[in-house]
Amino acid sequence: MKRVLAMLTMLAVFIGLYAVMTGIAYVLGGFVEKELFTGASRIVNMLILMLAVVMGTAALLTMAERKWSALMQDRIGPNRARIDLPLLRDTALGGIPHFLADGAKMLFKEDHLPAAANKLLYNLGPMLAFAPAFALFAVVPSGPSVSVFGQHVDMVVATPDFGILYVFAIASLAVYGTSLAGWSSNNKFALLGGVRASSQMISYEVALGLSLVGLMMAFSTVQLPAFVGNVANELGLGGEATGQARYLWSTNVGGFDIGIPAWGFLLQPLGFFMFFAAAFAETKRAPFDSPEGESEIIGYFVEYSGMKFGLFMISEFVEVVILAGIITALFFGGYHLPFGGEWLSNLPVMKEHGWLYGTILGTVFWVKTLFFIWLQLMIRWSFLRFRYDQIQTLGWKILLPLGLINVFVTGALILWDPSLRYLALFGMLQIGVLVALTTSSASKEEDTHGTGLAAPSAPTSAGVHARASTAPSH
Repeated sequence: MKRVLAMLTMLAVFIGLYAVMTGIAYVLGGFVEKELFTGASRIVNMLILMLAVVMGTAALLTMAERKWSALMQDRIGPNRARIDLPLLRDTALGGIPHFLADGAKMLFKEDHLPAAANKLLYNLGPMLAFAPAFALFAVVPSGPSVSVFGQHVDMVVATPDFGILYVFAIASLAVYGTSLAGWSSNNKFALLGGVRASSQMISYEVALGLSLVGLMMAFSTVQLPAFVGNVANELGLGGEATGQARYLWSTNVGGFDIGIPAWGFLLQPLGFFMFFAAAFAETKRAPFDSPEGESEIIGYFVEYSGMKFGLFMISEFVEVVILAGIITALFFGGYHLPFGGEWLSNLPVMKEHGWLYGTILGTVFWVKTLFFIWLQLMIRWSFLRFRYDQIQTLGWKILLPLGLINVFVTGALILWDPSLRYLALFGMLQIGVLVALTTSSASKEEDTHGTGLAAPSAPTSAGVHARASTAPSH
């Protein structure tokens, strides 16, 4: 119980840090917009959101995953590394010194270059694995657009017209990093891992793209800020609610708005599960970690050491953060609350202090993102590794046909009812069927292990003699 409370305390600390960082980004963004030039706040977002928040979260996940896996498996977890100072040397500090020790070890460890490796491509592999994953967060809106010091401040680095297509394009570049790492090392095990990784990533890109077509049709856009949308009359700017901020069905109780929002998960539950599975396979984490299955082929970066190995490792955790952020923006309302959004935006204090409104909703975004990070850690430590043929079967024979069916059904329902209410009802039906299948399977398993079953029959004499004849003699 103490360990669970410690984990919850650390989680609360992280949420507080996210709120502080978001508030600093808004205030500093408004200041530089006023004092420097228009668009300077985007540079602040790049430094704070991408370098500090995303990279900081990914780095701490290297320790958090070990702590969480230890909690799940009833182990102690990382606690040996200590800071040799008078008041700190006798405490594990929640495992934080392990995170610092890992970074120091990677920075100072010898950089080994295989004699027969292609030096240029060998050095390029880690960069092509890390840079695309890191660049993906540039188009993810992590907070609303507000007015700070009389200046317009967006909580996103870039808003290109092609939006989600940028995610597909940049994510596909990571294939080159894994392929080059496996081939340029001149190691047969690394080559096998690189071939497995590249074929797996290319296979799931098809399902990844199809999973979002229905969402694009529903919202008639490819831009992530448009997917997230804005509440009605947000901060007095006028206009109706858009994107996932609007309600499909709603009512107003004493000025407080409640209802069922048009979140992507309700409109496209099948698209969500397909996207999550395909993107999880793209990260090559268990149970999709056959490219680096230690019991079979070791992995495509087996010849890398020092900080080059560190880039491969940290890119994996950056992908975890990016996947959680994109899922939040596309399927779970982004930074919006499920209810009370209009009430919050119309409060006088929120209209007067835009940075406060942005900080609250920005924290909501990071809380949702933390949940999906936790979910990925749970899956990582709960399922066994799939066989390679099972991974390919899931991508080509299950996700691809489901994606095509989802596109056709979504198009028909949108033509029938452009208000998206029938699409939402169909989505709720899918969720209900999934819950029913899951609970019925659990019930059958409980019945199998329950006491209501008849006792197993006694072994026959033939079976006893057969087992006795095969028993080792002493």
